[in-house]
Parts: sequence; structure tokens; C-alpha cells
Amino acid sequence: MMWRTGRVLSVRLARRGAARLCSSKPLKPSSSSSSSSSPLRPQAEKQRRRREREEAILSGHHTVTEDKSVKWSEKQKIVYTAPTPPGTKKDTSLPFPPSYSPEFVESSWYQWWEKEGFFNPEQHERLPHAVDQTFSLCIPPPNVTGTLHLGHALTVAVEDALVRWRRMQGYRVLWVPGCDHAGIATQTVVERRLLRDQGKRRRDLSREEFLQEVWKWKNEKGEEIYQQLRSLGASLDWSRACFTMDPRFSSAVTEAFVRLCDSGLIYRSEGLVNWSCALESAISDIEVDSQELSGQTLLSVPGYDNKVEFGTMLSFAYSIDGHDGEVVVSTTRPETMLGDVAVAVHPDDPRYQAVHGKRCRHPFTNRLLPIITDPMVDMELGTGAVKVTPAHDYADFLLSKRHSLPRLTVIRGDGTMAPPCGQWLEGVKRFDARELVVDALVEKNLFRGKESHAMTLPVCSRSGDIIEPLLKKQWFVRCDEMAKKAVQAVDDGQLEITPLFYTKTWKTWLSNVRMTTMSHCFLHSDWCISRQIWWGHQIPAYQVELPNCTDTEEERWVWGRSEDEARQRASVKYGVQPEVLTLTRDPDVLDTWFSSALFPFAMLGWPQLTTDLQRYYPNSILETGSDLIFFWVAKMVMLCTELTGQLPFKQVLFHPMVRDKHGRKMSKSLGNVIDPLDVIHGVSLERLEEKVMEGNLDPRERLVAMEAQRKDFPKGIPQCGTDALRLALCSHKIQGEDISLSVSQVLSCRHFCNKMWQTLRFTLGVLVDDTARVTSPEETTPLSSMDRWICSRLYSTVLQCEQAFEAYELHTVTSALYSFWVHSLCDVYMECVKPVLVQQDDASARQVASSVLYHCVSVSLALLSPIMPFITEELWQRLRPFRPGAASQTSLCLQPYPCSSQLAHWHFPEEEGAFVLIQDVIRMARSLRAQCGMTKEKPTMWAVCSPSQVQVLLQFESAVLTLSRISCLHIYCPNGAGDLHSAPPPEGSLIAVVDHTCQLHLHIQSGVNFEKQVLQLSQRKDKLNPKLKEIVCKIQSPNYLTKVPAHVRQKMECQMSALQKELKTIEDQLKILQENQTTE
Repeated sequence: MMWRTGRVLSVRLARRGAARLCSSKPLKPSSSSSSSSSPLRPQAEKQRRRREREEAILSGHHTVTEDKSVKWSEKQKIVYTAPTPPGTKKDTSLPFPPSYSPEFVESSWYQWWEKEGFFNPEQHERLPHAVDQTFSLCIPPPNVTGTLHLGHALTVAVEDALVRWRRMQGYRVLWVPGCDHAGIATQTVVERRLLRDQGKRRRDLSREEFLQEVWKWKNEKGEEIYQQLRSLGASLDWSRACFTMDPRFSSAVTEAFVRLCDSGLIYRSEGLVNWSCALESAISDIEVDSQELSGQTLLSVPGYDNKVEFGTMLSFAYSIDGHDGEVVVSTTRPETMLGDVAVAVHPDDPRYQAVHGKRCRHPFTNRLLPIITDPMVDMELGTGAVKVTPAHDYADFLLSKRHSLPRLTVIRGDGTMAPPCGQWLEGVKRFDARELVVDALVEKNLFRGKESHAMTLPVCSRSGDIIEPLLKKQWFVRCDEMAKKAVQAVDDGQLEITPLFYTKTWKTWLSNVRMTTMSHCFLHSDWCISRQIWWGHQIPAYQVELPNCTDTEEERWVWGRSEDEARQRASVKYGVQPEVLTLTRDPDVLDTWFSSALFPFAMLGWPQLTTDLQRYYPNSILETGSDLIFFWVAKMVMLCTELTGQLPFKQVLFHPMVRDKHGRKMSKSLGNVIDPLDVIHGVSLERLEEKVMEGNLDPRERLVAMEAQRKDFPKGIPQCGTDALRLALCSHKIQGEDISLSVSQVLSCRHFCNKMWQTLRFTLGVLVDDTARVTSPEETTPLSSMDRWICSRLYSTVLQCEQAFEAYELHTVTSALYSFWVHSLCDVYMECVKPVLVQQDDASARQVASSVLYHCVSVSLALLSPIMPFITEELWQRLRPFRPGAASQTSLCLQPYPCSSQLAHWHFPEEEGAFVLIQDVIRMARSLRAQCGMTKEKPTMWAVCSPSQVQVLLQFESAVLTLSRISCLHIYCPNGAGDLHSAPPPEGSLIAVVDHTCQLHLHIQSGVNFEKQVLQLSQRKDKLNPKLKEIVCKIQSPNYLTKVPAHVRQKMECQMSALQKELKTIEDQLKILQENQTTE
């Protein structure tokens, strides 16, 4: 039984069974009751969470963590209109637009980069800063049929950031674009087109005619995916673009098949496979979707006029031959009972001791089914007996091997019942036969009931058909030994997996302990690589017919790089002359994943010993989604190592799945997939709804999808641009949990782009007005405390980016750069430096400030370039005329990546550390002004602080005055501070606590809104009291002194002291305010 995790009779295979490797995994069961810790529980929980999310969307209730709908106003679209032939450099001498417009910024740059060959590794020789290091990788080849989704966008954003970073570091970089022929998906698309346009089906054409139609479609549509990659800014070497059906790649596939056959790793055998009756082909695991059913459900199935019932468990009885007794079994697929060959029980089950070795009588075929004993049967489950259908169930197939049972196929490849079922069922479609079988069981008084049953139904993602496990003669790859080598490579440190936690997953799956959720079974199977379709690499194997041979049962096969080679091999193998042999090529094609697994070296010209192969293989890294760890990555490691003697890459970097803002997996079946091009260019709500309607969604899913769109994007999706999308994607921790991306986050990144734009407007204005030239970083000596602080912040940011890129922590890079640009450069330094830039009496200070501002912006653009290539190129080109000395390269993408060692003379840790206090003082000063409603006035304030803090406040006094918007700051040190003679603050002043030794005082002026201040202070008090209570409870808890480490206790006690002090200050302020309020 295929989906019977919850059948009354179940098999539990022991851990000693070998794991099923890298291929057609047993489909997720539709039911589960194999133990008290049933897989149904997590399945039911998953289903419950999904329903809750759907109900939240339909009802309008959202969790606190979810964003509200995207709120935005239409921005002015500025278009680049200068005549620029494709491939020529953009004219940046034109007037600088007043605001950021992605349409303007992203125009023309990519075509110029590509035409100039900036993305080719050959340009490495022309780089002055070139190093003798290579960085190579391939893009996970998207399907030729597909369009990009946000998962692709994340892959591109991460890989392109790493590629551009290494290129700027002077590495010889090769990033190869590729496209997968996607056998089943492409054939399905072309078949639909043929039926729509010509009214023809595939079988109406010859194989050659059909393949011509596929190539015609590919030539029309195949470039679309590449254009989408260009839109995302992917700096791929298009001169080496690789399609898996190209002649060179196809010859590599043939070579791989022949070599693996010669070594015995590919063999032909009969085995169970995932079968799509609609496609009449075996399919891979990744083409199987799991549809969760909570119980009895009617579903549409291709080829059936009426809906078919699933999610029910039926029980029926087998009579024991020569006995009055019966054995009751249960199943979700009663039509397969025609293929039952045995009933299994546990040898220690006392209920069945008397029937060991006896036989049941099949009610329809009159066959006798032995009652066998096996310790893998769970006697605590249901009746403790299980029906065995080896030809249609993975677990039963293993039982048949252990007990030498026959395997009776009762469902044919087209989904109709086979002749062994008898004339009454032969030719009947399987789900129609289900009803007939149940009726016949009722008639024979053997039916024992039906109940609703939660299950997971395996569905073909290409056709929508229900998957059927069928016994077929196919070509298989033997995986055991290759899998061991793949595990050993990780153990020995030859292959590094990031994040590290995937190492355990890797070892578990490839060390013969892969657990399936199907009845808690541990299953073994090699990788089925045969596909019964026409589009793909036809298997280079030939069936041999010997002259005068009467044995038609035995299959004779040979393989070869050509038919002539195969004929010669057959001649030697069978000892006959080649010309008397009849060879018939296998019509099947190879699994698409077989050719994809060869990508790391086939893209470089293997089996020929090309220059590219010698230079760029093994690849430096593979970056891909964690969902492909076994579908693709493990297969690459196994096949590439076997065929080349080397691992395909040295590192694997996995990124997580991208989910929608509600936490749901983005899926076509849910209608919640967001096209990255819609985020880049913008799209209306109407068009989003049209896309949902164009999909083949369940009515409820369509309702949920459209309601989510209306709530999330009431005005559609705004135009955000490529840079904003890439920044948003890279801002998530790619080495962590799944990413829930909302368009609001991308929109925030677009606002950051505008921040960058306005910073450049200001900088260009400064540079144009300043007659003094910009000096190089080596020549620039920061004079003021603010200059030294911002230079040191720049150095620290460069160091953070260096370290984060090396660790592949792109979220740290984006966080560091955002913090520097917004909070250090814009919010602080530029505001402080404005008075310096307008003063006429100190040309030296003005010149230093201009140079520091230039380098802060220029270096930041270079740091951001790998992540935001378009806007950084645009702005860097605008800055270029002011660059001290000639630029080493014409494009920012080839400039040296900033290096902390070159800015070490700008590292001033004292200023950087001291400025933390200044920022706290400024924050509290603004808070005091806000409390008193002083939006325009610049009041006088007093700072009461320690001697060390006095020096810091004096050092950055101008910054405090400017950024706090106060006219004067009196500094008072109760403990004495040398020659400081400031008087203490006036009595009755409002107080703000900066830290445990520093307070700000503001004397209350007339006209102050006392009620507002009392309210704000009371709210602050209400917020602090629970925090203090929580800490006090921890400190007073039993064993606090013995269980809590000393450093933690010290930290908690400092927090308690600070909170107590701030609460006392608030109490004092409230008292002062109430007294003043009374006098008013």
C-alpha cells in the first residue's frame, strides 16, 4: 500500500535496513499509525498551522509580527533619455536628477558591463591589483520553461555578491550561466501548446517531428530566463553559457553514462518507481508534491470526469483457507488488493500463533495468500496483520525480497487495471476500479467499514495526477559506495558545508539511515534514471537481438558512445559478427538530474582536457537552496567524484527557503509566488490577480491567494528596483532559518537608495563649490575630533565587511554599511560638517572635511557595489571626476575592494569609543527638548558627569550643540575636574539620565506643557518598573549565588542599579513638575 501510514496493519522496517539514496524516494505516506509517536501528529500540526494562516488571511486577523499592507505613494518616474546605443557607456555628465528613480539608474549599465567583457575571467590579466587566485562556480541552472521567483532572486543576489566581491579583490573569476532542459516540464509545455495551436497530441507526431517542435519552442522562449538574470544584475560570463542539451554537453552526458555502465555503477533492473500515469513516465522526487488531506476529500484527477474520493481508510476481511476464521486488513487503496500476494504478522503475536504458515483465500482471483511472519510488523498497530502488495508499495517490495514473494502488477502504466485482475476489471481506470472493488467486497460480505483518514497524497507537479508506485524495468545508478565517499569527504574536511548544521543532515541521509515517514520504514533503493519521454538525453543503450535466438524473455543490452561502438561491444560480448546483430536503442531518456549532476565539469568541456577544465575545476564553491541538498548536491558530489577523481567543489553554501510574509512556502499551488521582476518594475493589483487566475489553483486556494493580495498590496507592488530587492534579500541571515520576505522590507531598501542619492547630491555640491582638490586617503590627515571619528568608523566598517564576506555573512555586511551610511555619515557627520564647509576663515579644515566626505562616500560605494551594483556604479561615476589621481579602472565593478589595512592610519579607537557617550547625550537632550515641546528653540542645558566624561564632552562639544540643537552646554563635575568652574544646574530642572554617572538638566521655561511631560514620564516609569521587578526576582531567587556565573551577576546588578537610579530620577522629575504645575 502506498499511502497507508494510518492503515490498521503496518510494517515497521528496522534501522538495520539500508537507506534509500538520492533518488525516487518513497512517496510521503497518506496515512500513519505505525506507533504512538505517529508522523500524523507533525503532519496534523502542519495542516493546522496552514489552516490558521489561511483563516487569518480570510478574516483579516494578523499576528503582531506581520507587516501591515504595503503603504506607498506613487513616486515620480525619471527616465534616462540620452541617446546611448546598447553597449556604450552611460552619460553621467547630464544633470543629476533631484531624486532616486530605479528606472533611470538601472538603464544602460548592464549592457555596457557585458559588452566590455567585465564579467569574463580573461579581463583578470588587465587588472593592476590582480592576484593569482581563482574563484569559480556555476549558477544552479534554472529550468528553460521557468520564470524567476524570489528563490532564484536570493540565489542570484547571494552568488553575485560573492562573485563581484572576489572580482574586485583581483581574483580570476568565472561564474557560468546555465539552463536546464527540464525534460518533463518542457515536454508538458510543448504538448499543451501543440494541442492548443494544432489540435495534435505528441503521439500524432514522430519522435523527430516532436523534438523539432520542442527546439522551436526553446529557441523562441529559451532566452527569457537569461534576460531575467540580466535584470537582476547577475555578472555571469555569457560567452560560456551552457544549455544541458547543447551538443558538447550532450556528449559529456553520453560519456558519463558509458563510463558508469562500464564500471558497473549503472545497471538495468526491475524496481519500484514514482510513476505518473498521465505522463506515462517515472518521475523524480522533486516533481512530486505532497498534498495534505485532513480527511475525506473529493479531488479532480486528470482523465476523470467526476472528482475522486481520497482521505478514507477501508477495512476488509480475508478468509483463512480451511478455517472458519478471517484476517482483517485496512487500506487507503482498495484497488491494489488485486495485487496482494501475502498477509504478514509478527512472529511473537499471540493472536496469530495458530495461523502461522496457513493461507488466505483471495475472494476475486481464488489465489492462496500465505500468512508469513516478520519481526518488522508492528503487532501493536491495529489488528497486527498487514496485506502485502509488492508491486505497488515500497515497504511491501522489501518484504517480498525477504520472503521471496511474487510481485504481481495489477495497474498498467496508463493507469488502467492489468489482465491479472480478471476480465471484470481489465482496462478499467484505477479509481473507477476502486469503486467496483469496494462494491464487490460488500457483495461478498467481506467489507468491514470505511472511516475518514488524514493522509498525505503524492501528486505529480507537472500533470496534477496522483502518483502510482509501479514495478518497471529501468536503468539505475548504484549509490552505496559513492555515498560513503561523499560522507567521508565531509568527515575528512575535504568538503566544507555551511551552515554547519547541514553536515549532520548530509551524513544521516548518505550513511544508510534515511528515514521515511512511510510507516516508519527504512527503505533502500538506487537511483532510477530512466524517463519514458522524448525530450532529453536519449539513453545510449541498445537492446541486442541475436540471429536465430528463440529466447525472447532474456534482455540483452549493450551501451556505447555511438551505435557503431555499441555494435562492436555486442559483437565481442556475444561472440558473433557485428553485421548480423540487430540493435534497438532504448527510447527512454535520462533523468534531468543526471545531466544536472555533471554540470560542474561538463560546463568546462569535459571529457576533453580543456584549459577551462584544468583552471576552474574543481569549482571554488556551490551556493544553492537547502531544499536541493539531495536532489542535486549529493548527486553532483557522487558522480563528479566518480568520473573525475575530484570533488566538484570545495565548499557548499546553503541558503534557506524564501517564504511569504505570512510564513507560507511560496508555491504555485498556493498562488503566493512573487515574481522578482514585479518587485523591480512594479505591478498593479489587477495584474497580480490575473496571474492567480491564470494558474490552476484549487478554488479555496485561489480565494486565499487573492484575498492575501488585496490586503497585502491594495495598490499593487511599487517599483522598488533591482538594488533594493538585492539589498533586502542579502539583509537576511542566509545561514539561518527560512526567510519571510515582505515587499515592505524591499520598499524600505528603496528608501535607503534615495538616502544614498541625496547624500551624493550633497557631496557633489560640496565638491563643486570647493576649489581645493580632494586629497588621497594617504595624504588626508583628519584634524577635528569629528573627522577622526568618522574616519575611524569607516575603517571599522571596512573591517566588518572584510570579515563578514569571508564568513559569507552578507547580512552583517548590509547591516554594517546601512549603519555607517545612515547613522554615522548622514545623521551625524554630514550634519556636523555643514558649518565647517561654509566657513571661509579656515580653508584647511574645509579642505580636510571635503576630502573626508569624499572618501567616506566613495569607499562606501565600493563596499556596497557587490550587493547594489547599479546605484553604486551610477553614483561612483558621478564622483569619478573629483577622484584624486586617475581611476585604475573605468568601472566600479573592477575597482579594488576596500581593504582595512590601507586605512589603518584612520583607526582612532579612542574617538570611536568615546563617541558612544556623545550619541547617548544627544539622544537624551533631544528627548528633553521633545518633552518640553521645544521644536524650534535652542535651550541651554547642564551636564552633570564624571571627570572622564567631562573630557569627552569638551572634545565633541560642537557635535553635541549642533546635533542636540541647544545653544549652550554647561558642564558640571561634582567630583571636581581641574579648571572646570561651571555652576551646578538650577533647582527644579528636568533631568534625563544618560548613564549611572551622567545626567542632563534642562531648566523648565514658562509655557511648558506640564501634562504632556507628566504623561511621558509616567509611561516611562510604567515601562521600567516591570523590568526592575523581573531583575529583582532573579537576584532573590534560590541558588542565585551558586548557579549564576559571577560576570552575569555583576551585569544584572549593574542593570538593577541603573534602573533604580533612573526610576528615582523620574520620581524627582514628576515631583518637580507637579510643584511647578501647582504654582502655575
